[in-house]
Amino acid sequence: MEPILIYDTTLRDGTQGENINFTADEKLKIAMRLDEMGIHYIEGGWPGSNPRDIRFFDLAKRERFKSARITAFGSTRKPGIDAADDPNLKAILNSDTPAAAIFGKSWPLHVQSIMDNTLEENLAMIADSVAFLKSNGREVIYDAEHFFDGFKDAPDYAVNTLVAAFEAGADFIVLCDTNGGTLPHEVESITQSVTQNLKSRFGSRRELKLGIHTHNDCGMAAANAISAINCGAVMVHGTINGYGERCGNADLTTIIPILSDKMNRPCIPKKKLCGLKSLSRYVSETANNVPLNTRPFVGRSAFAHKGGIHVSAIMKDSRAYEHINPELVGNQRRVLMSDLAGKSNVEYKAKEMGVNLCANGCDSKAIVAAIKQMEDEGYQFDVADGSFQIMLEKFTEQFKPLFDLESFRVTIEKDKNFPCSAHATIKISVGDTHEITAAEGLGPVSALDNALRKALGNFYPDLDTMQLVDFKVRVVDGCDGTEAKVRVFIESRDQDQIWSTVGVSEDIIEASWEALADSFQFKLAKEAKQSRKPSKNGKAEDLKLGWSMSCSA
Repeated sequence: MEPILIYDTTLRDGTQGENINFTADEKLKIAMRLDEMGIHYIEGGWPGSNPRDIRFFDLAKRERFKSARITAFGSTRKPGIDAADDPNLKAILNSDTPAAAIFGKSWPLHVQSIMDNTLEENLAMIADSVAFLKSNGREVIYDAEHFFDGFKDAPDYAVNTLVAAFEAGADFIVLCDTNGGTLPHEVESITQSVTQNLKSRFGSRRELKLGIHTHNDCGMAAANAISAINCGAVMVHGTINGYGERCGNADLTTIIPILSDKMNRPCIPKKKLCGLKSLSRYVSETANNVPLNTRPFVGRSAFAHKGGIHVSAIMKDSRAYEHINPELVGNQRRVLMSDLAGKSNVEYKAKEMGVNLCANGCDSKAIVAAIKQMEDEGYQFDVADGSFQIMLEKFTEQFKPLFDLESFRVTIEKDKNFPCSAHATIKISVGDTHEITAAEGLGPVSALDNALRKALGNFYPDLDTMQLVDFKVRVVDGCDGTEAKVRVFIESRDQDQIWSTVGVSEDIIEASWEALADSFQFKLAKEAKQSRKPSKNGKAEDLKLGWSMSCSA
């Protein structure tokens, strides 16, 4: 089957999304990652519109791309001037890219009412611009903006705009659902009509290569793109994570695995598919956007299972509740713990975490009952794996705390002329040793965190690699007003892992401490496991000085 060409416009159309912005250097780094993934075309930006995109193309000239053709974007020439004199077209040539993408108007509404132009001049602008770029040695991708809306209003004129581009030498004709309001069955019928029309006009004079560019305003961008491909489109436009104006563009992290795995249509190399989740995370981190957990294929929740019946089934055959193998796209299966969990959930999670449920004769049914009771009291373990692992170890009498709290005191001082300040004093024990420290913070939890780090730093020197990245407080049941229970989530990370912990109490400081303490216990236990290895006599030996056996017992 003919391969589908992937055209990525994250660096141009994607940056038109709200809160999406990249520097020129960030755009180059993303472009290099896209190239590594095997993307065929990377639209770098609109060099005629801003200095940042000009700088990106200057940087891109110095790089060698293995698979991608860097593409400069722009519009057709302005009305009433020669293409050679148009500043936008000259900027495209100056960017020195092998490919150029230009858009033109397909909808009389835009031509006459928005641009105050004539239909005849619009056709001339399309033809002149394509011919000018072709005469300068560029591969030309023509984007027929608002094509589907234009076809619905004036089908003959919409097709004539495509004819103008094709006759001028455009290498690809891309049908654009710019407003995102077209439905899949409409995309299918219109694409079929266009294909038949153009082939009947031009016969076999030159191969017609169609592309599709869809927006997600009806939540149909990916479905519309797939519909067009089924009707003969050989190029698909989209962005990583679906970033783009308004509701975004077609999401390539959805389209690529559908093409490759579901439709058996070659696009990127199969061996590269396992890097899709990593690419998705890289782009979201660079954009400083929280990754969407429910994003198909690459989201954290894409292969998460909560119901006990589901978990029992996937333990026998993952196909029962998973449409693909998560590893195919670099993702992984997750089993969640909640009051909906069953015995299978507990057994799966225990195995995943390395907790031996049979070690002390603990019944997984008893653990399920305890979880449901705790969740009724306000705990939520499906988003707190760190606390769940500690709880499992406590139930099975395998938990070995690496520190114990003796006491803490938190004071908050407020002066009318200054903001609040918090001070924490904490007393902990590590083995037989007691440590008392004090610290300040921007708030009570910050002060507790600083004091605990200070106290533990005398025993465990690697805490600098751990940081708290998120802190959430939720009221469990608001009927008790200010005396209601609160649930605190803390998310922490180090260079290897992200983990979450939970605490519940009527006192927000106590709930915060519970989540904070679990977070540190999880980190220290992980470090302790990593620091021990089998010795020559088969016994574990400690690798790090300062970690006494009494501390880890």
